[in-house]
Amino acid sequence: MTRLLSSADWNVKQFSDPEQFLAYAKTHRPPIAVIDVWMPMMNGLEVQSRLREISPSTRVIIFTGKEDALVRSTAVGAGASAFFTKPFDDEEFLTAIRMAFAAVD
Repeated sequence: MTRLLSSADWNVKQFSDPEQFLAYAKTHRPPIAVIDVWMPMMNGLEVQSRLREISPSTRVIIFTGKEDALVRSTAVGAGASAFFTKPFDDEEFLTAIRMAFAAVD
């Protein structure tokens, strides 16, 4: 993911710890966050929910390796700009990033 976004000239900051990311988001208010549903310590939907509280203007794109209609519905219902199941088309993903960035307040 980081390589794909970097290759498209996006400035990427990668986090493997959701708590570190949320601490960063409190002070930096990232315009876009790409969040994996399945991660250690808390799931991506919880990260999305907490992020919405601390940085409501951040656009969220969720991805997962396992299709789950309930997870997709929950993420989109909570305001995710896009939802992808791996493997996904790189160009579709980059288009979603561009659209989310265009929608940033």
